[in-house]
Amino acid sequence: MLRAWVALLLLANAVFFAWSQGWLDGLTGFHAHGEREPERLLRQVHPEVVKVLTPHAVAAAASAAAARLACLEAGPFGAGDASSVEAALASALPAGSWTRVRVDTPAVWIVYMGKYPNRETQQKKEDELARIKVAFEALKNAPEYEPGLSLGRFDNRADAELSLAQLTLRGVHSAKVVELGKPSSAHWLRVGRADTELAAKLAALKVDARVLGFAACAKP
Repeated sequence: MLRAWVALLLLANAVFFAWSQGWLDGLTGFHAHGEREPERLLRQVHPEVVKVLTPHAVAAAASAAAARLACLEAGPFGAGDASSVEAALASALPAGSWTRVRVDTPAVWIVYMGKYPNRETQQKKEDELARIKVAFEALKNAPEYEPGLSLGRFDNRADAELSLAQLTLRGVHSAKVVELGKPSSAHWLRVGRADTELAAKLAALKVDARVLGFAACAKP
């Protein structure tokens, strides 16, 4: 009896396998539904354009797409102006398209010599400093202190005062500590991943009749 059941199961499996492969379609009138179903092949739309990509090709395509995205930014703005510009961006760009980047600049303290009456007097001081091997630089873009010399730049007054004391021991006279620049903050509005369409919108964007001037990010 057991042998008969085993034989019957083997026969059933053989018949099912033959049917699933489509070998019995003409006898049974029922078509097997599987990978060999010819109707599925007929329903494909332009199968010749389908390409199977390797992982390397997928990575290369993703890298090329990323390379077409640009990092653009506008600024620097004060806090108030940055808020006004953000309002303009909100009306023209999708939410979350940009970020605000704040850059804090510390104060600038220098050990200073000057203000000299003329360039010749400054040159004499430069010659004296060169003889005692003290480094210096002529001040530029600081009209209040020109012509004059800086013997060092520092982020805080304490470090500048310490440097002055050391220079005094080396024979530097008439120098003093002055605050060349106060601490400040600037705001930049950055679009980190702008495609061609978004870049065009940024180029045309205006606030108070002024073009914002988005340009490539200094530090992406």
